Amino acid sequence: MSILRRYHGEGNLYFITNVTYRRKPVLVDNIDLLWTGFNTVKDKSTYDIMAWVILPDHFHIVIDPKEHDISNILQRIKMSFGALWRKRMNLVCGRIWQNRFWDHIIRDQEDLNRHIDYIHFNPVKHRYVNSPFDWPHSSMHKYHAEGFYSRDWGVMGTIEIEGEFGE
Repeated sequence: MSILRRYHGEGNLYFITNVTYRRKPVLVDNIDLLWTGFNTVKDKSTYDIMAWVILPDHFHIVIDPKEHDISNILQRIKMSFGALWRKRMNLVCGRIWQNRFWDHIIRDQEDLNRHIDYIHFNPVKHRYVNSPFDWPHSSMHKYHAEGFYSRDWGVMGTIEIEGEFGE
């Protein structure tokens, strides 16, 4: 296995994709455990999640890790969720996550906007809903309340997003 080296620089924002092992659809049904993992790690390593979507088998976030190492933050979130999920399922062991995660350093405001759009459109892309507003596990509702999206944005067939996003 190769050694993956990630670039860490203070002040960088990252787009992250994290996928469950063999795309097992456990996240939405156990979303409380995932949020517990996010919050437990945040108590020890300050970071900000700027945008997010959680789907059954993966999640996307735009994160500002502050001065912390992004790999360490993600590892601890994954470990926390895994331990809580195995406890809930009465399992002693079992793999939950694919190795590694996909990341992209946000380059500028346009790149940030494109990735936030991708996050919010993702449930429509995967055909879980026809409108991003119909998916409850997303920061879309916060962004709409703040005036960034109109109610008809992203309705099935009205938006195309190009680029690589780690899926």
